[in-house]
Amino acid sequence: MPAAGRWSATAATILCAAAFLPAGLNTPLAAALPLLALPFATLIALQTSNAFEFSVGNRATDRTLPAALGLGAILVLLCAASLTVAPVPQEKHVIRAAGAAFTLSLLIQMVTAAAYDWLRRRGLFNETVVIVGATDKARSLIARNAASRELDILGVFDDRLSRAPSDIAGVPVIGRIDDLLSWDQLPHVDRIIVSVSSEARVRVRSLIDRLRILPQKVVLLLDLEAFGGDQQTLAQIARSPAAYVCGAPENIGRAIIKRLSDLVFGVAMLVVFSPILLLLALAIRLDSPGPVLFRQRRHGFNNRIIRVWKFRSMREDRSAEHAMTSQAIEDDPRITRVGRFIRSTSLDELPQLFNVLKGEMSIVGPRPHALGMTAEQTEVYAIVGDYAHRHRVKPGITGWAQINGSRGPVHTKEEVRERIRLDLEYVNRSSFWLDLYIMLMTAPCLLGDRQQAR
Repeated sequence: MPAAGRWSATAATILCAAAFLPAGLNTPLAAALPLLALPFATLIALQTSNAFEFSVGNRATDRTLPAALGLGAILVLLCAASLTVAPVPQEKHVIRAAGAAFTLSLLIQMVTAAAYDWLRRRGLFNETVVIVGATDKARSLIARNAASRELDILGVFDDRLSRAPSDIAGVPVIGRIDDLLSWDQLPHVDRIIVSVSSEARVRVRSLIDRLRILPQKVVLLLDLEAFGGDQQTLAQIARSPAAYVCGAPENIGRAIIKRLSDLVFGVAMLVVFSPILLLLALAIRLDSPGPVLFRQRRHGFNNRIIRVWKFRSMREDRSAEHAMTSQAIEDDPRITRVGRFIRSTSLDELPQLFNVLKGEMSIVGPRPHALGMTAEQTEVYAIVGDYAHRHRVKPGITGWAQINGSRGPVHTKEEVRERIRLDLEYVNRSSFWLDLYIMLMTAPCLLGDRQQAR
């Protein structure tokens, strides 16, 4: 919504400039330059004033006054500059266009802010969280959240259970940190809030080190007078000061753009590849007994379990749908004739477009690993300490690792480390333009790598 609002306001400004541009074009080009610059000035004003950077920790309408001041200041400067380049009869067109742009942009900002607040109050943007530390700070946070309702607090965890009550203001104290790490509801948690006093540095550091292996964002509630985190990202949670200590703040605009691009590209690819999908389904049916599609449980966003669709490329094995029994090897006797071709060209992955449309996967992201996947008799999550961080984004059909040579099974610990290094590099650099580059590079990379068993 924030990105959509910003660009909607800029589009309205373009229309305002276009409405008055014919009058400006009756004079030399210099007279029309202020009108041509109006959309760019508006976009800069909206960006610098953070007009559409809403947060669940603050009322979105609080951004309206800064937006009005920032937008008004830049448009006044533009009008003043037009006095030096535009003749007197034309400068009035610039002033009228700027006034219309200011009014429409501010109206769009106010409507967007009101819609955001309305949706937030109904839980659309609520985060699901757990609290670590049954402390007075946790009690204060729960009380503030009762008023703002920006969080869904599932429970509290604390290693010092002998000192902890059974619940805090109605939120249950569920168990210790080890109970949290093995909790079956953990994949549905968006953020973990550490409410231990930042003065207890040794305890806080120990907690963060234990929680760092999880894909969720970890946030420390602050005692500002005692906190010395000069490089942390400050935030607010239920109007309480906090700092991200593991994981980046959510970029709502980026998430919206990525989801829209997944839908647009996903539908387009389904249409384009539909004849190939039908031909491959027929070939698999004629080649060997068993279903055309193979659906396997894999780890998705926040380590949630999803069922990933593929064309069946091996002899039927129902047990492999639940967990990986063994990775494919060169000349694997389980692979069918058609399966060998579709694995070498990655055509077996095409049914995952349906996972993309369902929102379980993205077109670009780290490849989802099967449950129980091992390398050198060790489960892959135990080989790299930051393994779970690859689950901070949705898994993808293709990814940064795949176009950089790390494709197919990983049989050694060194191959696992290289795969995870590339996956985390993507997570840290993720952007629309990087996704587009990866999509463009996927076909030539895969077709030039026909020897990889998958």
